[in-house]
Amino acid sequence: MKSSRRGRPLKMAQMVRCRVGLLSLRSLKNPVSRIILPEKYQRLCFHTSWLLNVKGKEVLMPSLSPTMETGTIVKWMKKEGDPIQPGDALADIQTDKAVMTFEMDDEGTLAKIVVPEGTKDIKVGTLIALTVEPDEDWKSVEMPGGTAVSAPTPSAPSAGAAPVQEAEPPAGQVNVAMPALSPTMTSGTIVKWLKKEGDEISPGDAIADIQTDKAVMTFEMDEEAVLAKILVEEGSQVEVGQLIAVTVERGMDPKSIVIPTATKPSAKPTASASKPAGSPAASSKVSSPSAGSQPPPSGQVYGLAVKRLLEEYGLSSGSVKGTGRPNRLLKSDVLSYIQQNNLQRVEPGAAAAPAKAGAPSTPSAQPRVSAPRKSGPSTYRDLEISNIRAVIAKRLGESKRDIPHSYATVDVRIDKLTETRESLKSEGIKVSVNDFVTKAVAHALLQCPDINSLYKNGQTVRMQNIDVCVAASTPAGLITPIVFNTVSKSLSDISKDIRTLVGKASEGTLKPNEIQGGTFTISNLGMLGIKEFSAIINPPQTAILAVGTGREVLDTALRRVSLMSTTLSYDSRAIDEDQAGDFLAVLRSILEDPALLTVGRGQQAMRHRR
Repeated sequence: MKSSRRGRPLKMAQMVRCRVGLLSLRSLKNPVSRIILPEKYQRLCFHTSWLLNVKGKEVLMPSLSPTMETGTIVKWMKKEGDPIQPGDALADIQTDKAVMTFEMDDEGTLAKIVVPEGTKDIKVGTLIALTVEPDEDWKSVEMPGGTAVSAPTPSAPSAGAAPVQEAEPPAGQVNVAMPALSPTMTSGTIVKWLKKEGDEISPGDAIADIQTDKAVMTFEMDEEAVLAKILVEEGSQVEVGQLIAVTVERGMDPKSIVIPTATKPSAKPTASASKPAGSPAASSKVSSPSAGSQPPPSGQVYGLAVKRLLEEYGLSSGSVKGTGRPNRLLKSDVLSYIQQNNLQRVEPGAAAAPAKAGAPSTPSAQPRVSAPRKSGPSTYRDLEISNIRAVIAKRLGESKRDIPHSYATVDVRIDKLTETRESLKSEGIKVSVNDFVTKAVAHALLQCPDINSLYKNGQTVRMQNIDVCVAASTPAGLITPIVFNTVSKSLSDISKDIRTLVGKASEGTLKPNEIQGGTFTISNLGMLGIKEFSAIINPPQTAILAVGTGREVLDTALRRVSLMSTTLSYDSRAIDEDQAGDFLAVLRSILEDPALLTVGRGQQAMRHRR
């Protein structure tokens, strides 16, 4: 007994009692959240046990604009272990509007960066970092699942792992791949799915809007089917050939489909090429008719899939009769013609080369390899679409599709405006034509409040404040910063605000409150020499004014006058034609007598309105 009290068993008992004591602390109302040990003991295995780990505070991807759905971590302003004070910048995040700074409101220490720099399309609400209290050990922070954070290791498949065998899809299932909608397209972005899972598809129906390297194009289907499964979400960038959806025949149970485990395009040979030359399937095929015996192309309309089939089998559109909607050739028509005539694919260029007299045509057992049309390198270069431009394209497409746009144009004589501007310039006050237009629009909105409105949830909301957005072009895309309380500001204040906002937009330093909101938008391309154009409404606003350049014309008395065209695009659900006409008439009268804009009548009018 004495030896046991003096020796090692006593120490082990003390350690056991110590551990039991620590366990009992967790059942208290105010448990000890952290136990401080000497540094030499912190390196032991106890340091990474569940007793000593610190539970971090989650930092989620913020929503820095009303329309922000995803963001990109451009740069982390803090490193792991750096202290954070209230108001400190944590990271620069690229939203759908601009690159904005994400600031912290609480004091703490950055314990773990979960999402590295450059990661794109991070959804709002996703965990991006962990912080701890200033007095806590940030090195022992736990992930939300309760596991301690350790250095990430790249996962690699084991050398001896057997490949996963994918189940054979049932008959009637068709895996839809990302199409090449332009000659230089290597990848595309699903802007919007036009069909939902379970919707029926007829020949010629559009199922998705896809942004290519050229423009946003519509992807149409050539056959009847049912959209069973969407494999790629909206906003995702997909390589050409990658699977994006699964369709089934009408009447087939969509639940019986086999979802592919690998959606990336592979370099596997085609089914026809994998068959041996002596197999019955290969020997039963006969050569396709020569190019000289083919009828001339017809005027039938067909898609890319039909065009590819015609090229692969050396056929002309005049040899196949289309059964689609008026004058349309379907993929099923070509496949039926190929099956009925037992045709086979031809080698590239074989259809164009004349066949030798008396030479029998032999079937080709080699796989078809598409040869490039040009021998030299491609002169095209694909540019990556920024997140801002992708969102702009999506929102403008939705605006043109969902909002019934109506247009009204009026010419304004700007001779007096030019004289007033020169007079102010001689007094040292430099203002632009756009400043006059912005001020005049604010006063016109004051007299025509129906135009100063938003369309939300199926109803028109008339706004009390007049906040005019001014479109500014930046390398990342079009930004619309806001001149708040425009009607109460002078021409000099408006000019100063616009210069400041445009400068911030070019530098990417606009704050969220400087681009969120607005009741009306002005898009001025007059400085670029554009005579007249129509702008697209920025929802939920109901109108936007497009301003062209000034030009000299002859009036009815053969006198030279300067005219400027202004076009109002308005939402006909919220604004009637007479209301749009009244607004343009008021705007023209103000711009043709700009001396009224130099008088501070905005505040008086606002008080009278109240």
